[in-house]
Amino acid sequence: MSEWHLTRTFPSASGEVRWDRIGDPAGPPLVLLHGTPFSSYVWRAVARALAARGFWVYVWDMPGYGTSEKTAGQDVSLAAQGRIFADLLIHWDLSEPQVVAHDFGGAVALRAHLLHGARYRRLALVDPVAVAPWGSPFFRLIGEHASVFEQLPPALHGALVREYITSASGPGLHPAVLDRLVEPWLGELGQPAFYRQIAQADQRYTDEVQVRYGEIGIPALVCWGTNDTWIPIAQGRELASLIPGSAFQPIEGAGHLVQEDAPAELTASLLGFLR
Repeated sequence: MSEWHLTRTFPSASGEVRWDRIGDPAGPPLVLLHGTPFSSYVWRAVARALAARGFWVYVWDMPGYGTSEKTAGQDVSLAAQGRIFADLLIHWDLSEPQVVAHDFGGAVALRAHLLHGARYRRLALVDPVAVAPWGSPFFRLIGEHASVFEQLPPALHGALVREYITSASGPGLHPAVLDRLVEPWLGELGQPAFYRQIAQADQRYTDEVQVRYGEIGIPALVCWGTNDTWIPIAQGRELASLIPGSAFQPIEGAGHLVQEDAPAELTASLLGFLR
């Protein structure tokens, strides 16, 4: 599989953030946000395609995810990530970029915009965590007993993470891609980090902003995989109805991890919107 490395760092309040940018420095800035339990790696194909079409594309791993710092006691909540994203935009000197956000990253982008004054030119949300209720029974079980799950033998933990990530795809993931998505959650740092981010996932962080979606006054697009088993497509249609003037775009055959299941279709939808 093609390599994907983030070469730059930012000292956030929740630990070191790894980030990078690709494309045309003279092009319109575009920021991609990943979800959970993923990293910027899931955006690699879409990021390169958008960069090749003239965008100046920024990618980053949230603290606690991917190649960014993972530490005991780390605040990786939606509240922390929203503040960090607003800080990153200042660090990057981006006053009004276009933003594309997936899953948990959608909530991060929405919180940064509605609570922390981050300004965007356009906002595309891909299967975001944004409308109550969210969190599967499995997700809630882990969150309520994170300290117990942290003690699983490494082999059992690895099998659990693989099965969980596999379920995010509709048609299934290439084995090498699956290995890359699982790898950050293994080992002495990765295993507790996996349960830490689930334990800190709380619907109250989206409840705080869901009541304000009607205030969003920028062009918005909501994309959704029609075979998403993590978050029902009905929530996508509901979200689009709450954001004034937003468009809704179903991505046929894709599961929750649309970037892996249908990168060409997603890129086409994003290009039509971003231009």
